[in-house]
Amino acid sequence: MAELTYREAVAAGIAQEMARDERVVFLGEDIGAAGGVFKATVGLFERFGPRRVRDTPISEQAIIGAAMGAAMTGLRPIAEIMFSDFFGVCWDMIANEIAKTRYMTNGQISLPLVIRTANGAGSRFGAQHSQSVENWAMAIPGLKVVAPSTPADVKALIAAAVRDPDPVIVFEHKSLYAVKGEVPDGETVDTLGSAKVLHPGKDCTIAALALMVPRALEAAARLQSEHGISCEVIDLRSLVPLDTRTLLASVEKTARLYTVEENPRLCGWGAEIASIVAEEGFWNLDAPICRITTPHIPLPAADRLEDATIPSVDRIVETVRRTMD
Repeated sequence: MAELTYREAVAAGIAQEMARDERVVFLGEDIGAAGGVFKATVGLFERFGPRRVRDTPISEQAIIGAAMGAAMTGLRPIAEIMFSDFFGVCWDMIANEIAKTRYMTNGQISLPLVIRTANGAGSRFGAQHSQSVENWAMAIPGLKVVAPSTPADVKALIAAAVRDPDPVIVFEHKSLYAVKGEVPDGETVDTLGSAKVLHPGKDCTIAALALMVPRALEAAARLQSEHGISCEVIDLRSLVPLDTRTLLASVEKTARLYTVEENPRLCGWGAEIASIVAEEGFWNLDAPICRITTPHIPLPAADRLEDATIPSVDRIVETVRRTMD
């Protein structure tokens, strides 16, 4: 068991799959000798060479188009879009081509490709470089969507994404890149569509994703010690497929559900979860489902304003305490 940062685990996951399968290639802006703008791909260029680790022009459309063509012709590409906000530049190709090709060709063409991207706030990059856009991808049929919160999960879920026969978008939270955690030695691979119960509890369920997971865990510890409220914390890890069984089983036990979402409130992933739980687990609920979210506003660049906008540990604690009372 090694202790790696989240960014080191990203590189480890990519390296594991490139070493295992020579069809895996990697392309994106500054991912080669520079090691990536977030230093999440350090060492890959030196190990696998310029034929399999390719720096591209500053063109998201070129990156995604090349990845799609490579997947159609037998490779298993990993493409990096530097910031998830930049999906807006190449969204037509992702949403209208990559997501639909297998369906529109009746399975004659599959697209086993991965799109990695840095997502989320916390780095003071402003409204055009700080969004959480996982709900954009979640809304498109044909795409699988994962967002790991720990170094161990990011390595294992990248491996699972590379091996999957369908297009997978991996959202890596830029504010987690420096976080350290234990990562199993050797080859590791996880299962897409499986959530994890990280903290058992009996009074309420808190569902979280990516950066919100460690905040939910800290809030759960405070709620237990300061208010005697026992919270079950679930790391969703995957939005498509979504592990509804784990969520519904937890709500059946606790009878209360909170979602902690960094994405803007309108049409966020928590709204879909609330809909599923209301439809399939309504009679297990003792209170309305409560969503703790970012307001429906562009993200500010000022540090205090950004911190006040996205869900904090204090806001999670106060919301749960107030509504539980």
